[in-house]
Amino acid sequence: MANHPAGRTFVVGDIHGCVDELSRLLDALQPSAADTIVFLGDYIDRGPSPKGVIDRLLQLRHEGPSCVFLKGNHEDMFLDYLGYEGRYGEGFLYNGGDATLRSYGLEGKSTAASATAVPADHLEFLLSLQMQYTNEGFLCVHAGLDPQRPLPAQRDEDLLWIREDFLVNPHPFGCTVLFGHTPHREVLVDLPYKLGLDTGLVYWNKLSCFELGAKQLLQIRRGEREIHSRSLETTFQDAGLVMR
Repeated sequence: MANHPAGRTFVVGDIHGCVDELSRLLDALQPSAADTIVFLGDYIDRGPSPKGVIDRLLQLRHEGPSCVFLKGNHEDMFLDYLGYEGRYGEGFLYNGGDATLRSYGLEGKSTAASATAVPADHLEFLLSLQMQYTNEGFLCVHAGLDPQRPLPAQRDEDLLWIREDFLVNPHPFGCTVLFGHTPHREVLVDLPYKLGLDTGLVYWNKLSCFELGAKQLLQIRRGEREIHSRSLETTFQDAGLVMR
């Protein structure tokens, strides 16, 4: 992807410990200091190298592009498990947390021991995660929004966990919501309301990335090296959305 314009914005779906595909995607993007990359959360659990994913994201933060790291429900559970503010830490191990502990060499360790053994820069990363991000008609969030609540009244629990109420209903917020959390075999396109970018990478499907300006979808399949791209510009035009 050489000779690209400056100032691009990318939004990346759920990674779940699949560091190889993340690295290949970032290598293909070749982000510059003028670019912004937004990650929708769920960096950890289930996949082969949750620690490796956070290592790669911390490296990216020092490489130049502006990075926005949103919190997923899996990071929230991990924080609660470690004794920090979060939800449902009791469910952490049952939702793939064993893979996260294993990647840190903490499998079989007590919760207290785990809390002191997570590297300081990784803990800082987890504690600094944002809940949402907006960009020119797009709103990025991990799971979605409650269509029945005004934007200022949204609850963190819904931003991290909501599914059906958001997925099956239109919303009145005047933006296209880019979200992850609920895996689909293909990107969920429900314009002008939403675009779902969790395509089940950890379940041997794909990692999906959407470039806002070009309306370009970039994907890499688990275990492969090639990046596939296709334009969603006509889809956005058909939905009556103004090109930016």
